[in-house]
Amino acid sequence: MKTKLCLLYGGKSAEHNVSLQTAKAVIGALDLNKYEIHPVFISTEGQWIKGPQLNAPVEDVKALQFNNGEEISPNALSTAITPADSKDSEGYDMIFPLLHGPNGEDGTVQGMLELLNLPYVGNGVLASSAGMDKVIMKNLFAQAGIPQVDYTWFIRSTWEANSENAYNEVENEIGYPCFVKPANLGSSVGISKCTSREELAAAFEEAFQFDRKIIIEEGVKAREIELGVLGNDQPECSVAGEIVPKKDFYDYKAKYEDGDTALIIPAEVDQETYGKMKEIAIQSFKALDCSGLVRADFFLTEDGQIYMNEVNTMPGFTPFSMFPLLWKHTGVDYPTLIGKLVELGLGRYQEKQTIKHTM
Repeated sequence: MKTKLCLLYGGKSAEHNVSLQTAKAVIGALDLNKYEIHPVFISTEGQWIKGPQLNAPVEDVKALQFNNGEEISPNALSTAITPADSKDSEGYDMIFPLLHGPNGEDGTVQGMLELLNLPYVGNGVLASSAGMDKVIMKNLFAQAGIPQVDYTWFIRSTWEANSENAYNEVENEIGYPCFVKPANLGSSVGISKCTSREELAAAFEEAFQFDRKIIIEEGVKAREIELGVLGNDQPECSVAGEIVPKKDFYDYKAKYEDGDTALIIPAEVDQETYGKMKEIAIQSFKALDCSGLVRADFFLTEDGQIYMNEVNTMPGFTPFSMFPLLWKHTGVDYPTLIGKLVELGLGRYQEKQTIKHTM
């Protein structure tokens, strides 16, 4: 019997197009002898559209944006998308959220799937929401004793009330260079590098277009090293990879449009450094109570100092993406990787079914 896999992609997010690219890549990698592919496209307006079963890879993401599909209500997922083990022959075995950013990667969809008691791939509500909010994530990492660069944060109303105070605080506590980021976005959307007050003011303006909360991080001269983490209670790490952007930093365009960067896999790091990074990656995975997968991103300075930058609870699966490439070089090819993620999702779902909810 084939596994009936429902793919959720698109979404109300600035990372909508990234999600489409991820979906296209995953569809192209799935073994059609093992899986039935049932797509559900979420438009930028929030419409959920159930498309026809896919029996071949798609050549263009436009083919995944259904105009004439069956519109469904997310509230009706318990009937429109039902686990196969419910004895409904039309039901699906697993939901695979391929959503990036708010309204998908941030725990909102995961919470809905939990309420409907549906099995799904990837991180749960807490890990997704904490991993999306960079401020909360860094606060949890700080409590766990995980090394990080200095950071501060603001909400829009505080900045609007007294922008000069905000800029002064950044200059006094963080200094230049620094990076300004929306707190709840990924894929390098809305990020700016600042070396002056003028650039800082412009960066605040830019980041607040994407979120009501922003984070400002100390800029350090360092290599960018990433590890893939895979598992539930006993996570494992991939080989290390290094990002060497041709631009000043690894921005959205370099990631998803022109591939204007070099990915070095495996990265040239000594075994002691790699071992420490694995320990920190797994410590970070457990600090957020992650499950399934994360990509752990590090800074490695010239003097060997390791800083955890962030974890991404739903890393991209595009042709330029680091996560599947890391596992490919570790000996886990793309189709096998997806199969492992489905197995991990089912394992976590089955574990939850053993938990008592009444006395």
